[in-house]
Formats: sequence, C-alpha cells, structure tokens
Amino acid sequence: MRRLFVAVLLSGAALAGAQQTPAPKPQEKPEAQAPDPSQLPPSQLPPEEDNEAKPEEYSFNPVKSKRDVEVGKQQLKKGNLKGAASRFTTATKWNEGNAEAWLLLGEVAEKRDDPKTARAAYQKYLELAPTAKNAGDVRKRLEKLKG
Repeated sequence: MRRLFVAVLLSGAALAGAQQTPAPKPQEKPEAQAPDPSQLPPSQLPPEEDNEAKPEEYSFNPVKSKRDVEVGKQQLKKGNLKGAASRFTTATKWNEGNAEAWLLLGEVAEKRDDPKTARAAYQKYLELAPTAKNAGDVRKRLEKLKG
C-alpha cells in the first residue's frame, strides 16, 4: 500500500515539474464578407421588411379620421380612456382639420389627468371652430387648465 502511495506521489510530482506546452491554436478562418446587394440577381435579394413593423404613414384621409373618431367614442363608452385617446390622436393625424377629434382628445386627456395634451387639443379645437356653440365652455376649460 505504501508503495502505491509513493508511486502516486512521485508521478504527480513528475507531472507538475514537466513543462507544459500550450495547446495549439486553431487556425482562424477569414470572415466571409456579405455579397454586395447591388451585384445580386433579384431572386437572391433579401425579402422586404415586414410592413407591420413599419410606422404608419399618415396622409389626408377624412374617411379614416371619421372612423377613428367613431371607434374612439365606442372605447370611451366602454371606459377605455387610453384606447379612446389613441383613436382620437390617430384621427387628428389622418385629418388635422377634424375639430371633433381635437375636442374629444382634449376631453379624454383631461379625464386622464394629462393637462398638457388637453390644453393643446382644446387650443387646436378653438382654432378650427372658434364660433362653435360650445366654444365658450371649451375656453373656460382651457383657462382652468392654464391656471
């Protein structure tokens, strides 16, 4: 038993004293460069980006604006202030001259405790409809938000 113990100790000492050579490094492969897209035939070009991921581009569209106002009103009836605000905001992007959308956006922003958005929406509403029947009430709301 002692002999085995001594043999193990000696072999361990011999290994520790031996020079250790580092493992050879694998040869690095040169990186493959992506081909220039202008040199590829159309069949090998990458697919276009997902259109769903692109931000919406707005142009004047009163029909979409009116639809967004109607959906926003439904959201408002359900108590979904965030959804309603989103629809009214979108309606103003489709048609910046949609006074009803600006008024409703101001009302929802006021309910959501967002005075900055409410002020901006009410001001735009008054620019578009300065002689509306409710213009006096909107001016009062606007003064209350300022002060």
